[in-house]
Order: sequence, then C-alpha cells, then structure tokens
Amino acid sequence: MHDDWTTRVEAVWNEDALSDDDRLVRIDALAAERAAGDPVALFERAGARDAAGLEAEAAPLYRAALDAGLDAVHRPQAVIQLASTLRNLGRAEEAVSMLRAEVARRPASPLQDEASAFLALALVSLGREREAASLALRTLAPHLSRYARSVTSYADELAGHTP
Repeated sequence: MHDDWTTRVEAVWNEDALSDDDRLVRIDALAAERAAGDPVALFERAGARDAAGLEAEAAPLYRAALDAGLDAVHRPQAVIQLASTLRNLGRAEEAVSMLRAEVARRPASPLQDEASAFLALALVSLGREREAASLALRTLAPHLSRYARSVTSYADELAGHTP
C-alpha cells in the first residue's frame, strides 16, 4: 500500500536531477513529518546519507530503524544497506555476519539473492575471493535455464567441497 508520504518519498528518490545535498534536505523534511523514531523515516534518512557518501552518519540511522521495528519490505533493505555501509567503512567482518544471518533467515526474504550479492562483496573485501565466487555462482545457479547442476558443482569445487 502506498500512501501519500511514501509516494512523495519515492518521487524524491526518482528525481535524477537532485544533488545529494538537495535529496538529503528533502528526505529529512519528509521524515520530519513522521513521529520521532518512525522506523521508515529513519530508514529513508539513512539511505539519503548513504547515497550522499555519508556512511558514518547513515550507519546509526540504519541501526535505529532496525531497532525501531521496520516492516517486512524495508527490513531486508535496511540490513543489506547497513551491511554495505559497514563494508565501506572497513567493517567487512560485521557486514559478513549480518548478511549471513539475512541469507539464512526463514522464511526467506524476497531480497535473499541481493543479500547474497552483498555478502559476496564483503567476502571479497576480506580477501576471501573463492568463497565469494562460490556464493555468487550458487546464488546464480537456480536462475539459469541450463547448466545449473554444473555451475553448482563448480561452486562447490571453488569452496573446497566435494559433492
């Protein structure tokens, strides 16, 4: 369900001509319309800072949004975005931990593949390229029209597993 506030937030994100600073100001103004501590407003404020390259300011807002109880649509986005931000801040181990939990979550998030992609990036940041490639291939395999079994086998081989 899209209410007027959500539609206005999406319009700000979709306005390509906005500078990062203008987007941040507009998102903050929209967030101010919501109650203090509103999880979605916190999430949007975090995202605006993240997009502007202000990761150190974004991280605590993502955490606050998650702690405030984001809905099922925004929660996995916030986990992925916070983990990506942490990786960019040099905290890849923490990102890996968060993303492993997200990938393992049941029922599976609709963004499980996206979480796997960011997990692979965090693994690369830690110098674990073979594990990252294995994960990426395992995530891709179910979407292939052919060779899924072969790709899965190669992914196992990269990870050092034998079938």
